[in-house]
Amino acid sequence: MATKQRPFHLVVFGASGFTGQFVTEEVAREQMDPEGSSRLAWAVAGRCREKLQRVLERAAEKLGRPTLPTEVGIIICDISNPASLDEMAKQATIVLNCVGPYRFYGEPVVKACVENGTSCIDISGEPHGLCIHDGTWKSAIYGFGNQNQLKKLREQSNLKPVPIVGTKLKRSLCVSCRWPVSYCRELSSYSIPFMGADVSVVKRTQRYLHENLEQLPVQYAAYVTVGGFASVMKLMFAGLFFLLFVKFGIGRQLLIKFPWLFSFGYFSKQGPTQKQLDGTSFTMTFFGQGYSHSTPTENNKPNIRVCTQVKGPEAGYIATPIAMVQAAMTLLNDASNLPTVGGVFTPGAAFCRTKLIDRLNKRGIEFSVISSSEV
Repeated sequence: MATKQRPFHLVVFGASGFTGQFVTEEVAREQMDPEGSSRLAWAVAGRCREKLQRVLERAAEKLGRPTLPTEVGIIICDISNPASLDEMAKQATIVLNCVGPYRFYGEPVVKACVENGTSCIDISGEPHGLCIHDGTWKSAIYGFGNQNQLKKLREQSNLKPVPIVGTKLKRSLCVSCRWPVSYCRELSSYSIPFMGADVSVVKRTQRYLHENLEQLPVQYAAYVTVGGFASVMKLMFAGLFFLLFVKFGIGRQLLIKFPWLFSFGYFSKQGPTQKQLDGTSFTMTFFGQGYSHSTPTENNKPNIRVCTQVKGPEAGYIATPIAMVQAAMTLLNDASNLPTVGGVFTPGAAFCRTKLIDRLNKRGIEFSVISSSEV
């Protein structure tokens, strides 16, 4: 709740960055939703007031809201200035952190939020930006090795920092991969020891994910599909080409300076155009196997199977802001269904009892059951 002490429900930190601009637009769009809260008080934060103002002006023009720049607060804040991070955190109920790479810049923001009683959501999926302490996610945070900091984070029950909220398809621990695990478990009322995505295998990773310490761990395997033999050969050639270039200093400089040329058009410094974003979508299929509540897990084969699917618009810069903002709105409006103990949670653990999936379904990120059967 916004108060004199905390004038803003949400603060978008890094709003002038490429992803931050889309998150800013999505918060403004949420404020326009007839079913949403028109009283949502929010602000943008970053190093340069002029850049932040331009972001708001572009959002106002795109959404047809000429008064938007005057309705949104602006906070000057620098990742290298801890005092400014504290001042930002003190003014917000939730900080939406869009400043990456989180491996380098994530910890100061989370620390400021913890110290000032503020919840924090970001879109990190960087393996180096996370650590696992005691094998559980509930005490995991950006390399915080200090046990007192971890203890303080867990003890502050009003905090709900959620360090992995996003739908970047290249991120193995993302919303579109993580929430279907809880989704499948909820729909079929069983424990899922194995979870895998669809067919043609290019890469495979396995992770053992503890959504809840009282439940069985989940074994998760990720697969990537490609368009046939020709696509596989292109992918292999690109991989070998990249591997060769990164071995030498001059090769790394060329890759950084001319990414579009040396990635065969896949990467550029400018980012995708609006036309490219509008013409892109994602579909992810999940196959789960598990046990009904009446079936002992020891010495028995899984006796239930379920297939679910997640579909949505472009994953990186359209679906990610939608997921991030709806996660924030869930923290604001569905507190009774959130974990009662503060700490660091994966999306599946933090939001499994909330209506977040319903919110996402209404905004174009569709969760559906393809099939469910008892073996």
